[in-house]
Amino acid sequence: MIKKREHLTEFQIALDAFKRNRIAMLCVVLLCLLYGSAIFADFLSPYSFKNEDRDYSYCPPTRVQFTDQGKLSWPYVQGIKLTFNEYYQRVYVLDASQKYPLRIFAIGDEYKLFGFVPARRHLFGVEEGARIYLLGADARGRDLFSRLLYGGRVSLSIGLIGVLISFSIGLIVGGIAGYYGGRVDNILMRLCEMFMMVPGFYLLLALRAAVPDDFSSVQVYFAIIFILSFIGWASLARIIRGMCLSLRERDYVLAAKSLGLSNFKIIIRHILPHTLSYSIFAVMLSIPGYILGESALSLIGLGIQDPFASWGNMLSDAMSIIRIKFAPWILFPAFFIFLTVICFNVIGNALRDCLDPMLKGES
Repeated sequence: MIKKREHLTEFQIALDAFKRNRIAMLCVVLLCLLYGSAIFADFLSPYSFKNEDRDYSYCPPTRVQFTDQGKLSWPYVQGIKLTFNEYYQRVYVLDASQKYPLRIFAIGDEYKLFGFVPARRHLFGVEEGARIYLLGADARGRDLFSRLLYGGRVSLSIGLIGVLISFSIGLIVGGIAGYYGGRVDNILMRLCEMFMMVPGFYLLLALRAAVPDDFSSVQVYFAIIFILSFIGWASLARIIRGMCLSLRERDYVLAAKSLGLSNFKIIIRHILPHTLSYSIFAVMLSIPGYILGESALSLIGLGIQDPFASWGNMLSDAMSIIRIKFAPWILFPAFFIFLTVICFNVIGNALRDCLDPMLKGES
């Protein structure tokens, strides 16, 4: 039996309105696919992120054949020969005499599933002596499809972890400033303004310059998370502070004070939960900034370094117009960055429409 609207909680009403937004639900599905593919990148990718063959530098996407002499056949790929034209440019031609069937659950590069389960099975692949490049190869002959999956682990996770840290700091600082007011509020807000008056990208570069050059890629990864979180909390803290200034005068807060609850418990239990309607869609709208921040650092060589993959450092190959002209598939990382940013923005706007009481009142 369908519940009547008056029997639904505010959260259930907002969730029902969000589900009716087809574009937002499509974006949710796309993000689930992106994050799922990043989690299972080891299994889904035919090669490791560092598996390279210089003989296939900038090899175009492989065409998977489904017919043989006009008849349906098991999917296969043809051999590839490297030649040079009259301008001494690389040209790859198919060798119809060589056929390599597509193998399901093929044995390939070793990896650890979920970081601790040793395995060598991949979803698909071809036998040794042939290469399959669904989205083409990069300058070192590495499979772009495989590196996109591995790169998604870095680019997508930095957004979630970074925003979780920065919003936790922003909520606590804003909640304390708004609840106590006075000198505490004045000190914390001046601190926030100090962070906000410095342009974000320049502060990002300055903090990155303080990271030692001998850091490993894992250490650089966590350093970038810390840097992005460090510069992203101040604006949220100011907004939460303004909300808490009005919330602290509500009857339920005064009742909690009369019952003897500590100030910390009042802030955590009775004030901050009432800011979540804003915080939820603000988080979704902020995640793209973290993804773009990591991509910008990696693009200019200050982020994740080769051979480890991120969508940002994969775009470093696309810094040359000539490379883009002869190998346009190297722009695929930009497409995935664009798709992810659009999805988060659409979901954030949809959540704002569902959770904002002023917008709900107008509908």
